[in-house]
Amino acid sequence: MKLTVIGAGAWGTAIAVQAAQHLPAEAVGLWTRSAAQARTMQQLQENSTHLPGVVLPRSILIFDHFAQAMQRIGPEDLIVIATPISGLVETVRRIAENASGPLQIVWLCKGLEAQTALLPHQLVARELALHARGIKHTFGALTGPSFAREMALGLPCALTIASASETLCTSVQKALHHDNLRIYASDDLIGVELGGAVKNVIAIAAGIGDGLGLGLNARAALLTRGLAEMMRLVKAAGGRPETCMGLTGVGDLILTATGDLSRNRRVGLLLAEGKPLSIILSELGHVAEGVLCAQALLTLANRLAVEMPITTTVSEVLLGKQTLTVALQGLMGRDAKSEY
Repeated sequence: MKLTVIGAGAWGTAIAVQAAQHLPAEAVGLWTRSAAQARTMQQLQENSTHLPGVVLPRSILIFDHFAQAMQRIGPEDLIVIATPISGLVETVRRIAENASGPLQIVWLCKGLEAQTALLPHQLVARELALHARGIKHTFGALTGPSFAREMALGLPCALTIASASETLCTSVQKALHHDNLRIYASDDLIGVELGGAVKNVIAIAAGIGDGLGLGLNARAALLTRGLAEMMRLVKAAGGRPETCMGLTGVGDLILTATGDLSRNRRVGLLLAEGKPLSIILSELGHVAEGVLCAQALLTLANRLAVEMPITTTVSEVLLGKQTLTVALQGLMGRDAKSEY
């Protein structure tokens, strides 16, 4: 089996490093759109921009020509898209246009498309219907509670591959399930993807609360009610609420809302310090998906008539429609009600 990762950011590099530990020499490829980055990674055996200090196995083949990276992938192999959701559509389109036969396609991004509030698997299905020329590709989302640096260093981690194709799930497990990395399978793409989107927004709220010094009681309440919002939306969208109790729901929520490596939590902390959002995003240097998809989640929730007060409040804060003080008063001033 061969595996090619499209996108040499932190996540794509970490997956390539993990796969190269156990797949045969030169079975793993890593594509970057930058020829300069490709040369630097080859020379230094390190992705100094996104994962400094992590050694790249010499067995990883590094490409900067898209067609060349694609040529080596057949129907039994895996192609892993490691771009932000904003780059998913373009990448799937290029894959479909370069494919000569059926492929197994996996993506790592989380969130919703800002303009349409569509989930990643819906975007992929749409683009393949338009550009696959009748070729039947299989696809799925690989996600879960994970920081790229820890994964690249080989620290224990568990992820979920979600797909309607059992064959694809088995292929991903064969390629990546080993030693300190466990891969679980699910067929609930809606539940898995919405969990990954909602938890990023709740993590921003958790960062704000921690930054304001609201305490651990407040954080526990926020995460619990955020999980309730997640489950309501998943059920209304056609997913299974129990998926939210797994790795891609409560697991990813705990990590992203409490971990110091979380970009979304960091956004909340800096908002609590009074920094403008534009300055925060420029200082981060990486994508914080919760900022990009908060409004899209609210659009989807309104479309499905689902009440999501925390998501609504975070979206309004990000848009500058509410101050943090007013936002907190609004959440705490809600009427008493049954928990369930």
